[in-house]
Amino acid sequence: MLAVPNTSHHIPSTFILLGIPGLEEKATWISILFCSIYVVALLGNCSLLYFIKTEQSLHGPMYFFLSMLALNDLAFSSSTVPQMLAIVWLNARQVYSASCLTQMFFVHSLSVVESGILAAMAYDRFVAICIPLRYTSLLTHAVLKTIAAVIVVRAIVTVLPIPILVGRLQYCSDNVVWHTYCEHMAVVKVACGDTRVNNMYGLVLSLSITGFDLLCIALSYTMILRAVYKLPSRTARRKAVGTCGSHICVIVIAYLPGIFSFLTYRFGEKTVPHHVHIFLANIYIIFPAFLNPIIYGVKTKQIRERVLKSLYRDNNTFWSLP
Repeated sequence: MLAVPNTSHHIPSTFILLGIPGLEEKATWISILFCSIYVVALLGNCSLLYFIKTEQSLHGPMYFFLSMLALNDLAFSSSTVPQMLAIVWLNARQVYSASCLTQMFFVHSLSVVESGILAAMAYDRFVAICIPLRYTSLLTHAVLKTIAAVIVVRAIVTVLPIPILVGRLQYCSDNVVWHTYCEHMAVVKVACGDTRVNNMYGLVLSLSITGFDLLCIALSYTMILRAVYKLPSRTARRKAVGTCGSHICVIVIAYLPGIFSFLTYRFGEKTVPHHVHIFLANIYIIFPAFLNPIIYGVKTKQIRERVLKSLYRDNNTFWSLP
């Protein structure tokens, strides 16, 4: 599809999303893979929310943050995967600029929200293991709501300038975006004017948000490890580490692909092929949403018991039918 000429130097009325250039022959199989992962992610996160809501014992602070993570994963994956599937299955590559900027805002703000939730969950584990006697008094419902509000407001305030700055860039004759969705730097690459402000703001935002949250996570787990190794019983130490194992897995899955995408846009464009970068950028969004319910379902005893109890009850109901 040809680029639409744009001689006014304003943002074009539409952008053309290329999808994953270089993998056109495998696009159908990739789309089936992503669709399957997306469906499992939807079912897994909705099931997780259902079990947490219906089980009274799962109404503690840890599960409040886990519910936030599940809701965010549902929104995060839904903001990009349907767009990618539409490109492959319906050849729907054209997107209005307003829709593109809106998608850009939601993609990056939900990414910031996810990072904030992971930092809050690390703090939750720190309080639960290091000062358990004050757990319920420190993490009250009012405190949890305040933390949730701060996480969301921080994401909105810090990410809102991104689509505004992109909308003010100068564009010449190109409106083709080398991506499956309107990622910030992918759209900035289309502009022909001075993009230094966008590049600098994106760099500072990524480093400050990610750096601050990772610092909080690292400090929390440093204190947790110190407390764990002071426990007298090996069983107690194993149990304490086990409660944090699922969270550590989620942190690794959430941050590594995102950091790779960030570094590739700024330092590795000449060495990392476009199709590898774009494919991993999609994995960065959909894979955590797919794995989080599985990891927490397997690793968290209370959730595992609630799922087994539900399956056992449903099985008994089925066999008791006339």
